[in-house]
Amino acid sequence: MQIYKILRAAEWQAFRMAGKTTGAPVDVQDGFIHFSTAAQVRETAAKHFTDEDGLVLVAFEADAMGALLKWEPSRGGALFPHLYRELMLSEALWSRDIQLGPDGHEFPEDLA
Repeated sequence: MQIYKILRAAEWQAFRMAGKTTGAPVDVQDGFIHFSTAAQVRETAAKHFTDEDGLVLVAFEADAMGALLKWEPSRGGALFPHLYRELMLSEALWSRDIQLGPDGHEFPEDLA
């Protein structure tokens, strides 16, 4: 199953340069890296990145993350993937820019 991380352009650039990341400031504050499933990622963007443009969606394989990926309740009791270690760039499957359109963020239609 693929899971997704939304990053701001500067966060994505820093991740690419370093080859690893502890996440965005909210991830560092919470002590884990927040991910979303395909069913959750649009709501995540709407809730946490409302008017932000220049975002990047990065896909990862949940099963390849190991035991430090935990599925924990969040919004409305839904289980969200949280990673309790650094995220490695080598784990990324692909990345795509997310444009901010007139009706919100525009995601790839083929999210797995």
